[in-house]
Amino acid sequence: MDEPSPGTFFVEEIIPYLKDNYEFVFEFFRTFLDEIISFLMSVLLAFDPPILICLVALLAWFRSGWKIAVFAVAGLGFLNMLGLWESTIQTFSLVVVAAFTAIMAGIPLGIIKARSSLANTVLDPVLDFMQTLPTLIYLIPAVLFFRIGNVPGVVATLIFAMPPAIRLTAHGIEQVSKEIIEVGKSFGADSKQLLLKIQLPLALPSIMVGINQTIMLSFSMVIIAGFIGAEGLQKEIISGIMRYNLAPALDAGLGVVILAILVDRMTKFRKDRKGGFSFPTLKKPAGKARTQARKKAPG
Repeated sequence: MDEPSPGTFFVEEIIPYLKDNYEFVFEFFRTFLDEIISFLMSVLLAFDPPILICLVALLAWFRSGWKIAVFAVAGLGFLNMLGLWESTIQTFSLVVVAAFTAIMAGIPLGIIKARSSLANTVLDPVLDFMQTLPTLIYLIPAVLFFRIGNVPGVVATLIFAMPPAIRLTAHGIEQVSKEIIEVGKSFGADSKQLLLKIQLPLALPSIMVGINQTIMLSFSMVIIAGFIGAEGLQKEIISGIMRYNLAPALDAGLGVVILAILVDRMTKFRKDRKGGFSFPTLKKPAGKARTQARKKAPG
């Protein structure tokens, strides 16, 4: 008699065991994620498209300059004109929930990886496995545990997009020079103070790159999630390809590109521009203005 394959053993033995004993856990997470996704969609769809487009354009101007603001108005207005506004909001909501969850889990894991040799030894092969696994394979356990719809799409997306947040957070912390760490220790900083006041601030550029890459990978994976019933532009793309109705699929694909470019430009780390991660401060008066300010001071 032939030995069962690993896939057969996983589907026929492990999955039924987990579902029989931990169904309440999967159902809790399914309901929780579904409520968050539905709430975010309802909030964004409550705004009239022109108002939301203007708000996004203002945020883009503050974060990335007037060119990206113009691109936001033109791109989002174009999608609204094509009748893809609701699908765009659905896709964006799925990306936000998946990317936020991946980042919230990835950054702490990256910190642990950087500060523990045991965690580094365990996580490295796991991350290698996650980053080399074909994208469609992520859909299988998501469907088996969470059925079809938006929730398994989000779960598959966040797992696929998490490795950059972990690796680049760990990389940024590991790149902090030992001399700076020694200086902190010489001033009496404990382990927590070293992390919060020295390592994380110096690792911020690398962490922000990890966040940006996580968001971009979320966009790429959420399209694949259209195969398992995730709502949004991805559904239009998959449906158009399967029915050989390529024009709507092309329009939806263009919508994904517009969204991805816009989010990419607005989440890049720019410490030398206004709208970065430090709040703008008032400049000190220079030259004659400084002298006059001193003369007007009492005493």
